[in-house]
Amino acid sequence: MSRSITIFDTTLRDGEQSPGASMNLSEKLEVASALAELGVDVIEAGFAISSPGDFESIQEISKLIKGVSVCSLSRCRDADIDCAWDALKYAENPRIHVVLATSSIHREFKLRKSEDEIIEMAVAGVKRARGYCGNVEFSAEDAARTDIDYLCRVVEAVINVGATTVNIPDTVGYTTPIEMFARIEMLRNRVPNIDKAVISVHCHNDLGMAVANSLAAVHAGAGQIECCINGLGERAGNCALEEVVMALKIREDFYQAKTRIQTPRLVATSRLVSTVTGLRVPRNKAIVGQNAFAHESGIHQDGVLKNPTTYEIMKPEDVGFQKNDIVLGKHSGRAALVARAKHLSYSLAVEQLDAVFEEFKKLADRKKQVFDADLRALIEQNIREQGSTGIFVPKSELKKAEWVLGSYELRTRTGKNPDVSITLQCGDTQYTQSVGEGDGPIDALFQAVLQIVGVKATLKEYHVQSVSVGEDAQGEVSVLIQTGEGDEHVFRGHGVSTDTIEATIQAILAAINRFTGTLRV
Repeated sequence: MSRSITIFDTTLRDGEQSPGASMNLSEKLEVASALAELGVDVIEAGFAISSPGDFESIQEISKLIKGVSVCSLSRCRDADIDCAWDALKYAENPRIHVVLATSSIHREFKLRKSEDEIIEMAVAGVKRARGYCGNVEFSAEDAARTDIDYLCRVVEAVINVGATTVNIPDTVGYTTPIEMFARIEMLRNRVPNIDKAVISVHCHNDLGMAVANSLAAVHAGAGQIECCINGLGERAGNCALEEVVMALKIREDFYQAKTRIQTPRLVATSRLVSTVTGLRVPRNKAIVGQNAFAHESGIHQDGVLKNPTTYEIMKPEDVGFQKNDIVLGKHSGRAALVARAKHLSYSLAVEQLDAVFEEFKKLADRKKQVFDADLRALIEQNIREQGSTGIFVPKSELKKAEWVLGSYELRTRTGKNPDVSITLQCGDTQYTQSVGEGDGPIDALFQAVLQIVGVKATLKEYHVQSVSVGEDAQGEVSVLIQTGEGDEHVFRGHGVSTDTIEATIQAILAAINRFTGTLRV
């Protein structure tokens, strides 16, 4: 009989630590809502004491997101734990996640503490957290490089004072599946009170083995996997939720384990996180990549046409891809739009539907056919502007200082600088700037925008790709701008339009609005 594995999603905490992937409050609520609908068991909403923004996000998610445990990270410090509880106390099922490093290298060089001092700190932290709630997780940071005898002592001590989950992180992505299996198995055999807590793993992907290590831990008896949508996270990222979940689903016969994830929502959730963070999903990404179910080889195509199971171990519909790409056009009505949006796993509030339908009609006038990919991009763009799915925030409640595009003119000539004239609107005021310099049209547009908004920034990344197919396909642009030194001064923006220049300006303005904080609600 299969046992149930807890899926602990840390996209909003560890995932957001990816450079340039920071989210504002509205975006975090949107992602949290999608994660709850996806069926994750725990949402790690942030690190409460790290910033006022993190505290506010955790607090609002705790108030608004139901049916899931909401968690905050905390160091083994009284102030951290108290702050975490202040942010979490409105949640249906709050969890305080206490972390303390245990490996010799961390003890010696980072903490400068003895083994006994570390255990004392861990015990004190768990006790304080248990004074606030009964759902307490303890993480032994760098557990994969911690001496196993000492790790057993730490785990036993924190369980004795009330830790309900003990996390065994591979913090630097160092271990291998065989080693991870052995480590979890030894903990189960050598820690006398291990049956009183759930064993969790949090695997980083520095050597590309995060998913394999997580699965090895489950095979050895772990009951929780910590992961991120699209494998986001520091450095090379974390265990990818969509990959580990589908591995357990497809190979339930081997692992004898399952999750409660609603897998047909994986593609929509992946797309949402990619759009919000600006971090694109590679075409060949397992499970949710554009090529995940594509077959170019003649032999493969022949086999799939005769029987899909010859080369497909799962159906596209199992993860949220649709076999029938229904085409909408300018004569399609609200009913068709609502039906297609629902089929793509989007639930739109009345106000959102009004905004999306208005933009859909404009798009249908510019394109002969509106494909599923176009509709996804359109819905996600408008949901980001309007508020999170299921938690509607009227546009009138957004701060008035948001910069939006009024119009632009662009002239380019071989061997000469481009001429750009652009009009932006902020509140009720319009501003126009003309520029006759730049390395090319994109640089000229960027410089013109910066001159209007009065921001000093550098364009670090610029990506453009087609949303769907055909010569009239929408262009999807993502940019990364840097306004100062350090990752905290890196901001991403995203824009979609049949006019790639317009999409570029939208993306630049989205990044600038994130920098100025005007998109916070």
